[in-house]
Amino acid sequence: MKKKIGISLTEASAANYENWFTPGDLGEEIELVILSYLLNNVEDISTCDGFVLTGGVDVLPSYYGGAENYPHQPAHFSPERDAFEKVIYEYSQQQRIPVLGICRGLQYINILEGGKVYEDIGEAANQIHKKDVVDKIHEVHIRKDTLLHTITGLDTGQVNSAHHQAIHPDHLGLNLMVSATSGDNIIEGIEFKDKTDKAFLLCVQWHPERMPEKESNPLSQKIKDQFIQAVRNHSK
Repeated sequence: MKKKIGISLTEASAANYENWFTPGDLGEEIELVILSYLLNNVEDISTCDGFVLTGGVDVLPSYYGGAENYPHQPAHFSPERDAFEKVIYEYSQQQRIPVLGICRGLQYINILEGGKVYEDIGEAANQIHKKDVVDKIHEVHIRKDTLLHTITGLDTGQVNSAHHQAIHPDHLGLNLMVSATSGDNIIEGIEFKDKTDKAFLLCVQWHPERMPEKESNPLSQKIKDQFIQAVRNHSK
């Protein structure tokens, strides 16, 4: 039986996540499953050996005690998606299943672990991080003694950015640690602090699935490779 990577459905550029995992990456033993809040296919969650929580619309502010109105908030939130992805994440932790969180995925995992995000990072930071026509490109600094540093072998690197929210550094979720920051101190990566009895968890604020030169940039390719290896190693 093939192993499965469950990718949460997003309103934004969903195909990029599927296309990131090439036939060469997956081989004959892994396949992709779209976990859709629109279809509410919760029965597929338990078939998965790894999960990707994707980018997309802001999480409902009531999940983290945020303001009801704030700059650049979406015209519509997606409470159905929030609820569905909460089920995915809670299942992943109960069953010790590898998780890769991307952009919104990073923010939401922090929220689900009891943390908070900035509703909006402010206009100065938005000039560096918020997508205009294309993703912004900026440098990140990777902290030593982290899983991210071990995987990538980098102290610094270039990433693509498309967000106006970020983890609040004073409200990091339970048992989470920062693995990377930008030059203006936006949190760019998180992982478990105490990894004892925990499955692979790596979350990044950038978009490795659509990064320029993603096949050669370790901040895309090596992250993907390590996640796939964790999926291969997972046993139900």
